[in-house]
Amino acid sequence: MRYLWWLVRRQPWRVLRGSLLGTAWMVGLSARPYLIYRAVDDGLRARDTRALALWVAAIIVAGVALSYLGIMRHRTMTFIREDAKARSAEVLLRQLSRVGATLPRRSAAGEVSTVGGSDIDWSAQVLTLTGPGVGAVVAYAVIAVVLWSISPVLALCVLLGVPAVGLVVGPLLRRLERAESVYRRQQGALTARSGDIVAGLRVLAGVGGRDLFARRYAARSQDLRAEGYRVGAVVSWIDAATVAIPGLFLAAVVWLTARMAVAGDVTIGELVAVYGYVATLIVPVWFLLEGSHQLIRGRVAARRIADLLRLGPDDVGGPGRRWPGGVPDARHPHAVAAPTGPADLHDPVTGLTVRAGRLTGVAVDDPAAAEALADRLGRYVVSDTTWGGVPLTGVALDEVRARILVADHDSYLFAGTLRDILRPGADDEQIRAALRTASAQDIVDALPDGLDTPLDAQARTLSGGQRQRVRLARALLVEPEVLILVDPTSAVDAHTEARIAERLRAARAGRTTVVLATSPLLLGRADEVAHLSAGRITATGTHADLLDQDSGYRHLVARGSDETGAGRPADAEEAYR
Repeated sequence: MRYLWWLVRRQPWRVLRGSLLGTAWMVGLSARPYLIYRAVDDGLRARDTRALALWVAAIIVAGVALSYLGIMRHRTMTFIREDAKARSAEVLLRQLSRVGATLPRRSAAGEVSTVGGSDIDWSAQVLTLTGPGVGAVVAYAVIAVVLWSISPVLALCVLLGVPAVGLVVGPLLRRLERAESVYRRQQGALTARSGDIVAGLRVLAGVGGRDLFARRYAARSQDLRAEGYRVGAVVSWIDAATVAIPGLFLAAVVWLTARMAVAGDVTIGELVAVYGYVATLIVPVWFLLEGSHQLIRGRVAARRIADLLRLGPDDVGGPGRRWPGGVPDARHPHAVAAPTGPADLHDPVTGLTVRAGRLTGVAVDDPAAAEALADRLGRYVVSDTTWGGVPLTGVALDEVRARILVADHDSYLFAGTLRDILRPGADDEQIRAALRTASAQDIVDALPDGLDTPLDAQARTLSGGQRQRVRLARALLVEPEVLILVDPTSAVDAHTEARIAERLRAARAGRTTVVLATSPLLLGRADEVAHLSAGRITATGTHADLLDQDSGYRHLVARGSDETGAGRPADAEEAYR
């Protein structure tokens, strides 16, 4: 509710205007029954043509005014809802950027997708209560006062009848909130599962697991459908009550008023007016019930948005940033200065030391261990890693991010032209150099508009190997002081990989580069190679030295040679000695 109230407070004058227009429109609906009542009693019954014409003209003017008020009310409420959607999208995007690389460990992709899609819409719909909702309450009070002037009995019927409608629908709304919460949670989980299946479809097909995952997805989908039926059943009862109960209420009041008219307690004009008032009352009652329905869904949606906004970046230790002028963040008095120039990185967990200014290859027998090592070296997790002898976690985080880059082989590619995907603002000479190093110039040549060709998110029109080379070129364009590449050539053929290995060494000469891979083509070009096995560095040296001295390393890179691409020599020792 605090989040919904925040959306209201971001646009107070527009909300106030919507409330005034909604109130004027709702109250104006009750003006026409009064005008009709005067036309009947003062014109028809009195046979006064002039009075009849006057009241008919007033009815027409009131209709035109109500039409204008209705248009302005709807227009204003549309602005309010769209503003709320835009603000929710803005704060969510800012939050996702703040959480950054830790988001996949904190929330499923399907959950984020569902929140960013439908939940934003539902939370914005609640703001309808600030316009017609407020107007409905005021119109309800005005009609009750008007009816009291005609008959206190009729006014009591209205005053007691509308709360009775709320008592009937209230339990259904609470049940809807519970069912809606379960449904939205399952929907997010199913969306995440579908994304995982699509992302790993090629792998699943290769290991024969496609049918198994399809059956599991179908089963979860059936569960979600059953939960959707539960939600739909409650919604159908609420929709039925929204129409039926006010209709029954209207019938009861008209029956009572007709009895009073027969007894002479009210005039025929007043009978018509009471019918008009109560028929008009159906509109605010409907808005109140519909608003309650929207409030339930909006609360569920806002709760999910708030849960996502509560996520914080992983505590990677130390200061988060430096203030202008290079002053350490005052919240972390133990901040230390970063090395002024190239410096060694040391990971105590594995015993790895990355020498400054050199190309270091790390052959890892476990992909999970490679990712964990990259996270420690890039300070994405809390660790005892040191940089130039100082704790990496003690350096301002923004300085670490500016100087150390971890580039995954499957990192996200945003939609846009290829030039924008690589690096907005980079000149053509820089781009050509990075593309050449990544052996990706052929990709540009094959596109109809070259670098200015638009690509969709994740560049799905490109092959896996092409996307991987684009990612590598993008990382090279950043020109970080320390570049950590995680399996950068796993999807390319042997000839392309050989070119990349040779050019990467030349392009990064004199700068610290770490390549986590098992490819002998890449490792053969490294200044130093470390073998990481069972969580520890077991041997270091050149690629040729490790082939001679470390049988585990020899087996690891030979296996990598067989599995990485067709056409590679099976005997890595003979090919790369």
